[in-house]
Amino acid sequence: MPLKSTPSQSTAADIERLLAIMAKLRDPDSGCPWDKAQSFATIVPFTLEEAYEVADTIERLALEELPGELGDLLFQVIFYCQLGKEQGLFDFSVVVDKICTKLTERHPHVFGEHGGSGELSAAGVKDSWEAIKARERQANEQHSVLDNIPLSLPALARSVKIQQRVARVGFDWAELEPVVAKIHEEIDEVLHEVRQSRVDAAKVRDEMGDLLFAVTNLARHLGVEPEQALRQANAKFERRFRGVETLATADGKALTDHDLAALDAFWDQVKHQEKR
Repeated sequence: MPLKSTPSQSTAADIERLLAIMAKLRDPDSGCPWDKAQSFATIVPFTLEEAYEVADTIERLALEELPGELGDLLFQVIFYCQLGKEQGLFDFSVVVDKICTKLTERHPHVFGEHGGSGELSAAGVKDSWEAIKARERQANEQHSVLDNIPLSLPALARSVKIQQRVARVGFDWAELEPVVAKIHEEIDEVLHEVRQSRVDAAKVRDEMGDLLFAVTNLARHLGVEPEQALRQANAKFERRFRGVETLATADGKALTDHDLAALDAFWDQVKHQEKR
């Protein structure tokens, strides 16, 4: 449905309404018992869930659902701001000021003295952004290029952040071949551990971690976002296996009554049907 008004006509009123609703939910006397019981820490899992629901909606191209999902995610920000206000730490206006300041300072090509006067590629903008962030880390007396990478990031996303940071100081392969070779090396090391007469689970886990890190590095070199790629692979596998279940039970037999060869044949049939 197209917008009936320009974005600026009612934005301020909409934000004030949302802030008022949030304050009412947290009112000590008349608020919602669940909302009143929450803290910064207890809200985090819901924030992550809402962010993934936004990503899922976009990946499914269900854009008609996107406003609702974005609203849920925005509510998380409003919730944190209400908690901050109650504790005298910050409020919504402080959060808005922080991001406005950051965006203007990190986009000198747009907001600087000569903003908009020259062409800059997307890659150039990204390089400029990262250079500014590096200067900010130095100004804050951070001593490692790996400082301030959140431990709470999903492991795949955090590995990409680590690899990007070290690549900017030259710790990276320029060619694809050694990246791929590293994956084969890590596979061999995993297999070496699992073929021992007495398997050490901790060593297997360690080598599997190295393998996953190497695969993530290949994704980065190829310009593929690994978290998104894995979500898509999960969805594809689920879709195809549901097709296997349908074929396997079409003759009245339970799924477990088929051996692996039969299930593999169903899998190939489903893949073939998808490609037609």
